[in-house]
Amino acid sequence: MNSSMSVILVADDDRGIRTVLSQALTRAGHEVRSTGTASTLWTWVADGQGDLVITDVIMPDENGLDLIPRIKKIRPDLRIVVMSAQNTLLTAVKATERGAFEYLPKPFDLNEVVNVVRRALSLPRGPLPEAPDPEEGERLPLIGRSPAMQDTYRTLARLMNTDLTVMINGESGTGKELVARALHDYGKRRNGPFVAVNMAAIPRDLIESELFGHERGAFTGAHTRVAGRFEQANGGTLFLDEIGDMPLEAQTRLLRVLQESEYTAVGGQRAIRVNLRIVAATHRDLRQLVHQGLFREDLYYRLNVVPLRLPPLRERSEDIPELIRHFFTQAAETDGLPLKSLEPAALERLKRHRWPGNVRELENLARRLAALYSQEVIGVDVIEAELSQAAPLPTPEGEGGTESLSAMVDRHLRHYFAAHGDALPPPGLHERISREVERPMITLCLEATRGNQIRAAHLLGLNRNTLRKKIRDLDIQVIRGVKV
Repeated sequence: MNSSMSVILVADDDRGIRTVLSQALTRAGHEVRSTGTASTLWTWVADGQGDLVITDVIMPDENGLDLIPRIKKIRPDLRIVVMSAQNTLLTAVKATERGAFEYLPKPFDLNEVVNVVRRALSLPRGPLPEAPDPEEGERLPLIGRSPAMQDTYRTLARLMNTDLTVMINGESGTGKELVARALHDYGKRRNGPFVAVNMAAIPRDLIESELFGHERGAFTGAHTRVAGRFEQANGGTLFLDEIGDMPLEAQTRLLRVLQESEYTAVGGQRAIRVNLRIVAATHRDLRQLVHQGLFREDLYYRLNVVPLRLPPLRERSEDIPELIRHFFTQAAETDGLPLKSLEPAALERLKRHRWPGNVRELENLARRLAALYSQEVIGVDVIEAELSQAAPLPTPEGEGGTESLSAMVDRHLRHYFAAHGDALPPPGLHERISREVERPMITLCLEATRGNQIRAAHLLGLNRNTLRKKIRDLDIQVIRGVKV
């Protein structure tokens, strides 16, 4: 045997997996020893064998996750890679927190395994930081075993015990606050407060007071000092939802907090120091907002330290059966509703739906089915009837199609209530409808005038500079534009 050859210890009760791993790692230049039991793996490790361990979670004699702390106690610098078909967030978190170097969901990509092994062996020796285990029996904060969710789980597991600022991007209803809570509840700040604030739900002139608090007499009606959300979240996590709706003035103050870890309350003189983690979220394209001058570029880069995209439900339709079972169980346990299930054809119909309201829309549907229908097993006819009442998707650009103003307003409101239930909609409907009307109207006028912005402005009855600004703000492409 080549003395420089690394020895990889593989433990998995599936003979086929042991074979393919042994072949791939041997071709990569390693010596491989494989076993189907945790006890044999432990014997090898205790004897000082192996430069790296690859272990399954579920084995006939012991859980691989329970073996990790014992290995770390006697050989703290031995790298451990965990594989599991239990592809949940808790599995990824527990593997990371107990000291695993990497977590790989099954089925895995052999090239990825080889790359992980190469990376683990190339790093300097030394123990990885450990953190307390989450409490046993905790409910899963996120549901789904699709490849898209596995990527999310692995990213979250790596971020749990850091204070890195995370920017979550995803459509409405994808679970952005659930992800933020998971980062807090399983991270090192879990014993501190978790404070969530939605920028879109606060009047713009009150956002600074809401975030940073105010002193007595700071403005009319400020009869007492009020602590802001930053002060309330000190020692924990502050979740800034819909950060794209934050006014520029508040963005400047937020940037100072991120840079200096201190701020002053509205009407105050004393600097208040804070120690917390910031997690932000948005459904908007912040880079486009930066381009439009609506979001500070320096703040964007401060917040976007670790970007995390949440996939919409239509990109992970294979998770729908597990999600709907979870929501039916939840409705039975928390609301006392009858436990329901779906016919196979009904499940297939749900997978074909576009889900504009994402997971939140699916949850609302599950509760509605549990409350309104007497049959224990829901058929495809019921699902068809329910989905036919769902809000239609907007007409894609370039497909012709027009929409009346009343239909457009109705679409926005039905889309919102399908996703959010009876919650009060956020302000801004006028702006959203205006943008939907203006963009195609200006585009049509530019096409009619062959891109001549002077003639288009005359046709629209707008000042040339106003039209220029709208073209820029709405990101309209002028194919045959004329310099004006």
